[in-house]
Amino acid sequence: MTEQARLSPGDIVRSRRGKDEDQLMVVIALEGDRFAFVADGDRRRFDRPKRKNVLHLEPIGIKSEEVASSLRETGRVTNGKLRFAIVNAKRQLEAHAEEKGE
Repeated sequence: MTEQARLSPGDIVRSRRGKDEDQLMVVIALEGDRFAFVADGDRRRFDRPKRKNVLHLEPIGIKSEEVASSLRETGRVTNGKLRFAIVNAKRQLEAHAEEKGE
């Protein structure tokens, strides 16, 4: 299974390369098999997403259904929803780390 096949709009991913390394972002759209457009609602807004190679993105296993449904219904999402999705993902990752005792 390829990296791109696992990604879909609304997925929360961690950047593995570039200036934004280790930052969480939301997949906005996919371009072919190789690229995804990502935004975080803060430094990278919805109207100017970053085009990244899917090999440089690490899925963290969390999907924002609110962002995904907004993208499906209107083709847009607010930057506030993107920020909210990332904050929730960080909370889930922290809670998971505490459960594991890290």
